[in-house]
Amino acid sequence: MTDQYELTSIFCAKPQQFAWFIGAGTSAVAGLPTAWDIIWDLKRRQYCREENQEISRQDVQLRAIRTRIQSYLESKGFPPEGDPTEYTTYFENIFGEDKERQRQYLMGILSEDKVTLSVGNRVLGALLATGRARAVFTTNFDSVVERAVAEVSGKSLSAYHLEGAASANSAVSNEEFPFYCKLHGDFRHDSIKNLRSDLASQNDDLSKALLNAANRFGLIVSGYSGRDASVMSLLHSALATPNPFPHGLYWTGMKNAPVLPAVDRLLEEAARVGVKASFVEVDTFDALMLRLWRNMDGKEPEMSAKVQKTHRASVNIPLPAAGGGQIVRMNALPISLPMECQAVEFKGLKEWQDLRSAASANEGRLIFTKSDTTLCWGEEALIRSHFPDVVSVSPHDISSKIADLSNHLYLKQFLEEAVCRALARRRPLLTRTNKSGSNLIADAHSADQSALAPLQSVVGRTTGQIAGLFTLVDEENSELEKVFWAESVRVSIQTIDGRNWLLLDPDIWVWPTRARPLAAGFLDKRRGDRYNKLYNDILDGWLSVLLGDHDRKAAFTVAAYEGGTTLETPVFILQPRTAYTRRLAS
Repeated sequence: MTDQYELTSIFCAKPQQFAWFIGAGTSAVAGLPTAWDIIWDLKRRQYCREENQEISRQDVQLRAIRTRIQSYLESKGFPPEGDPTEYTTYFENIFGEDKERQRQYLMGILSEDKVTLSVGNRVLGALLATGRARAVFTTNFDSVVERAVAEVSGKSLSAYHLEGAASANSAVSNEEFPFYCKLHGDFRHDSIKNLRSDLASQNDDLSKALLNAANRFGLIVSGYSGRDASVMSLLHSALATPNPFPHGLYWTGMKNAPVLPAVDRLLEEAARVGVKASFVEVDTFDALMLRLWRNMDGKEPEMSAKVQKTHRASVNIPLPAAGGGQIVRMNALPISLPMECQAVEFKGLKEWQDLRSAASANEGRLIFTKSDTTLCWGEEALIRSHFPDVVSVSPHDISSKIADLSNHLYLKQFLEEAVCRALARRRPLLTRTNKSGSNLIADAHSADQSALAPLQSVVGRTTGQIAGLFTLVDEENSELEKVFWAESVRVSIQTIDGRNWLLLDPDIWVWPTRARPLAAGFLDKRRGDRYNKLYNDILDGWLSVLLGDHDRKAAFTVAAYEGGTTLETPVFILQPRTAYTRRLAS
């Protein structure tokens, strides 16, 4: 599985290499109904028609109402909830073969006056308008994408759909970009696909356009569940072409949401034929698109202003007079960051897994990140010994991007992993960096625990087993495992008002990490009273662990490795006193 941070780096390095396939989820954020909403509206209509009942669309949001409707419909032979045939079944029963009634129904629920573009829609519009996205395919009937392009650029975008489909494939061949294709039609025209007979296959001309694009671009799928068998069949057909998805196939979906077996089968088949294919968990469509936009270099300022619709402004608020307030302690230390590292060029492409394997094999003595190039800290000799195909290792200045870390998250994670490595040296601490962030963790197996004494004096034990708790058995883990915990501190770097800060947030680490949701009760109990004075004492305990007996009035310098050049070894300078602010008395 690829994480959203890795996808961000891959995409932002060369966005023009990717086409997009979007579904109803991308229109839902603009206020339009999802397929789920439409299915339940059709169920409501079917039930009310047959039972002579009056139930509003709002009533369907109630679970008890949905249960009553679903039970009745299943008793009449309709498909069970979640069945892939639900959408077409109810459309056929409500509208029959009457295309005009279908179109009028969709026009009513998908009309432009119901559209409120979200930031994700505007980002996609900007990608199309600026040529960063060259081709977008969709199963949607609505006009959200056209609206987005017009709003951010003032340009118009015409969609290829079921009417006039014959020229779609030649448009891709002739590179008439941006190219936008509605596989199921447009509700503003007569030809739309909703019935089972309609969706049994895709339009030949539009299908050829997608297969053509599949041999030119990687593909990012967003807001689409994979329920349409004919669409999934078309994507499988793409895998049989000479050069399928040359830059990868990335299927994005909401965190913790179920993934349909059809999607798993597609990704497995793609991997089998040599395509880099992965499912990517994201928070929301908006969050993903905004993350991509923020991490993209060379954005046009006028376009960014229209995409994000917010901007920073300088303000001048006079400070209140001294006295009469309370001092509030913050959990941030001023920090100076390294301004250079090494750029590594290889003969062949290096995937994230290759870099992670190298870091693991060398026990953390190499730290990697990548965007359009691979960046590294660690001995050059070590890099070359692990990778025989290194072409060059050269100096790389990161100072300009450090000034804007929020728009270069791959670099932020790179720095956080390095500062954790530096702070853990010669201390009974472990480091862990993953998609959730970076952590320093009390090491239960360290022979010398004396450095943890300041923290232990506040919280007691710093590691242990959670009594009676075991991991769950699933397809990937066939045996029960005991669950352990350790005191930890989350480490992050933030830039505020042009100054860099190291934020320290005490927490509890859980092993195995997949057991964390199971440990919720234990975590609530252990952390339940960590407010005000106790939180302050725990923070002090961690500072004593990390800084030792260092003079709190002098700057504290830490390096990730012993020796090495400034390119090989990142050095951080910390001011040991946390920031403070003043809370005014009421």
